[in-house]
Amino acid sequence: MAAYDRLTQLDNSFLIYESDRAGMHVASTAIHEAAPLRRDDGVLDIERIREYVLSRLDRIPRYRQHLARTPLEDHPVWVDDPRFNIRYHVRHSRLPAPGTERQLKRTVGRLFSQRLDREKPLWEMWVIEGLEGDRVAVHSKVHHCMVDGVSGAELISELLTAEPVEKPPPPAAWEPRPAPGRLELGLGELSRVGRAPVWLAEALADLASDRNGARHRLAERLRAAGRLVADGAAGTTAAPFNRPVGPYRRVDWLPMPLERIRAVRGAVDCTVNDVVLATSAGAIGRFLARYRGVETDGMHFRVMAPVSVRRPEEQEDLGNRVSAWTVDLPIGERDPLEQLARIHDQTEVLKRSKQALGAEVLTQVTEWTGSGLLSLGSRLMTYGTPFNMVITNVPGPRVPLFMLESPLLEIHPHLPLMGTLALGIALFSYAGTLSWGFSADWDLVPDLHDLVLEIERAFAALCDAAGA
Repeated sequence: MAAYDRLTQLDNSFLIYESDRAGMHVASTAIHEAAPLRRDDGVLDIERIREYVLSRLDRIPRYRQHLARTPLEDHPVWVDDPRFNIRYHVRHSRLPAPGTERQLKRTVGRLFSQRLDREKPLWEMWVIEGLEGDRVAVHSKVHHCMVDGVSGAELISELLTAEPVEKPPPPAAWEPRPAPGRLELGLGELSRVGRAPVWLAEALADLASDRNGARHRLAERLRAAGRLVADGAAGTTAAPFNRPVGPYRRVDWLPMPLERIRAVRGAVDCTVNDVVLATSAGAIGRFLARYRGVETDGMHFRVMAPVSVRRPEEQEDLGNRVSAWTVDLPIGERDPLEQLARIHDQTEVLKRSKQALGAEVLTQVTEWTGSGLLSLGSRLMTYGTPFNMVITNVPGPRVPLFMLESPLLEIHPHLPLMGTLALGIALFSYAGTLSWGFSADWDLVPDLHDLVLEIERAFAALCDAAGA
């Protein structure tokens, strides 16, 4: 039987926001031991790696699907790809000798700059050999319309194993389901539109009877959405990197023991995310003042921090179930403990005011307004946004993982850029290490590594001030 899955408007938004200058894929660079992945003659066994990945794809059916379009609304849907070929998606590359980490970052930046082909399933995996220390890097790219941070973390757990595997099991039999025809897709759209009056009638009936506190929930959501819109209208002070992005990226990363961050959290009674945002505030303030000559006193610098709204029963689902906070970073403040206190006060207010609920409401509205509102938002993004950058923190696997018999040593996340957001920070935890992953426009932030060094200095200053 023909089968397809309709993308939500939130998933669709990442297709709409994509442009020639901004590929909307998320990515990671994982570092593995090289020796367990070689053949007896010492050559990297890329075919064995491909067989291994193929053996895991029954857990990720979306990896064998590509995009199609409905005839009336031109809305994207997922359909099985009858031409799926694992060799297209799992690719092989090599660093020039001596294979330093700096060379790896430059190579990853070039790969990360390349958009995914929409005619194919929207993912790639680059196996990069030649890294010093007898290591192999695996750079994985997945379109944001397919995953958010949490589902991306689940995806890593599906692709890797908790125990070493010498030989991958034979891949499960897979037969692509026939793609639906235009008539079937059109009837599906009409059926969905026809259900809208029924949904509206049920919602009005719930409000009239106040079933399960429907009136309170509606009022709460409307207040949260109103606060979010008001905050966005307040505006920000543009930083030097808040300019239209170009097509090329540079990346960097900084691993940090998670226990050090937890020590600060325990000493000051805050959250790990508060420590991350306070460290970012200190580093960005010094970076702008020292390297860009910006006067940060009184500067209104705001970040968007994605917040997962994924329910427990949705943990293994792909797609996006995310909302957002907007947080003002006191980058002009010199005292790291005062920065932390001010951020903690904000996040506590955001929890009580349920600002993330407001962003979720606006997202749900687009399900019924269609793609027009999203397209308008995409065009406006080139003129500016109500925040200066994105900082996202995603918890990852706590236990060591393996690709075949090769242990995963470390993993670093990469965030897509768009509009006038030429700098972003993503954090990902794995087996006791929190990795700061930095993504930047190649031309607008040529001094990205200076920001990485400032993150180190800002966190050291916060540790000293907290007595941790």
